[in-house]
Amino acid sequence: MKLLIVDDSNLIRTRIASVVESTQMKGVSIVGLARNGVEAIKIARQTRPDVVTMDLTMPEMDGVETIRQMMTLQPPPNILVVSALNDKSTAIMALRLGARGFINKPFTDQELRAALLDVADTSA
Repeated sequence: MKLLIVDDSNLIRTRIASVVESTQMKGVSIVGLARNGVEAIKIARQTRPDVVTMDLTMPEMDGVETIRQMMTLQPPPNILVVSALNDKSTAIMALRLGARGFINKPFTDQELRAALLDVADTSA
């Protein structure tokens, strides 16, 4: 499974990557780390990730627009929204556009791992 991590916070990108690597999620390889939606789309077109962790609040292109564009890729990736945003309408919009799951920041390692596995399972 190819994973793309998208978040404007270097701390969060690094944390997600370390959870994936430290919990030895078998068969998961990180194909990219993006700081915003523009970078995410560029990396996704090159690497065709299976799963994407997506922040919603980012500069240049927010998560909702990034999800909208990612869903046009063939095949579209499974997207896990990882956000501190407590705006339910934005979360619902992300899910309507095609995101497969949602996890709130802050999250525990176990919550992130379970959410990633759940989203990955929907692709099988």
